[in-house]
Amino acid sequence: MKLKLIRKYRKENYTIGKLYVDGVYFCDTLEDKDRGLDDSMSLEEIVKKKKYGQTAIPYGKYRVLITYSPKYKKMMPLIDGVKGFSGIRIHSGNTDKDTLGCLLVGKNKEVGKVLESRTTYNKLFALIKDKKDITIEITK
Repeated sequence: MKLKLIRKYRKENYTIGKLYVDGVYFCDTLEDKDRGLDDSMSLEEIVKKKKYGQTAIPYGKYRVLITYSPKYKKMMPLIDGVKGFSGIRIHSGNTDKDTLGCLLVGKNKEVGKVLESRTTYNKLFALIKDKKDITIEITK
């Protein structure tokens, strides 16, 4: 299964994107600020530009694993192999205050927010929870 995130709007404190599942639009996304990080950069470059809990995932292609989250106490999607980041999940939330570097899913019906996030997350999780080979590509 292939997920693709295309970032559309880069604002001072957040980034809005569109998430596609196997080429079909699925939902909107909200992340922290896009600081122009890319997986092709060295770890040192990424760490130098990253602000903890305030930086969007670097552009690139990553595996998505379904693993147990000790924080949320349930199985959830984990974006694996992100240079300079750890514990990056796809989950519900509404504003950049809810991201802490993670990817929020929902509907961008209000400036700076995604709404209907829990419902959207539950639909996405139902689609991917039993898949073995999931990737996400993050692009401009």
